[in-house]
Amino acid sequence: MKLATKHIIKVENLSIGYTSKKEVKTIASNINIELNTGNLVCLLGKNGIGKSTLLRTLTKVQPSLKGEIFINSTKLETYNFTDFSKIVSLVLTEQLPDSSLTVFELVALGRQPYTNWIGYLTTEDLLIIQAAFEKTNTEHLMNSKCFELSDGQLQKILIARALAQNTPIIVLDEPTAHLDLHHTINTFSLLKNLASEFNKTIIVSTHEINLALQLADELWLMTPEKFITGSTDKLISNNAVNKLFASDLISFNKTLKQFTINNS
Repeated sequence: MKLATKHIIKVENLSIGYTSKKEVKTIASNINIELNTGNLVCLLGKNGIGKSTLLRTLTKVQPSLKGEIFINSTKLETYNFTDFSKIVSLVLTEQLPDSSLTVFELVALGRQPYTNWIGYLTTEDLLIIQAAFEKTNTEHLMNSKCFELSDGQLQKILIARALAQNTPIIVLDEPTAHLDLHHTINTFSLLKNLASEFNKTIIVSTHEINLALQLADELWLMTPEKFITGSTDKLISNNAVNKLFASDLISFNKTLKQFTINNS
């Protein structure tokens, strides 16, 4: 008898949005996901379509309107903060507050779910932190002050902090929003390596569509009509990717796996 596949993330009939005293605003509905471990997933869609809202809902930052979310076969709402922080880490495009924190201290904050109340780091904690620096190739920045970092360096350090948190799932919201082309490619290559070599499940919302189409194992497409999931090759072959940007200005080239500008 074939055993049922255990999905690291399973979502059933999810609706996302916001509630207030006066109304419920639904951003997207009928979202269904079955995700296995060790994949790089890119979440694509137009501005304002609900990508960040979906990621905030999946990471317990805001409640869902309807439906069920299971992480490791456990309902999302049953996790307490500490246990959830050992399974999912979240990397935001954030400006750090002014402080004299060193890079090492910032990455070490990833160990908070595991340390005692005074934040004492054990030998095991230090080894995990060191491994996070090595995986992101940022050992040379360890003793720098955080305010000295470039945008590209800071993004790598925030990923290192997530690795120090040692979770099987890492969720990133627009991690390359302020990076140049070199650092953007470098960041995506790093995320791809973390998924393939270290069996991490990496979920990234991004506007770097052509790069996502080259590197992602799976795509989550948010369109005005529906939410679509599947392998990158499958969604290219069945023309689902074409629905992302229905426009006379651009079209999708299957051979190049890229959106290109239409000639006038």
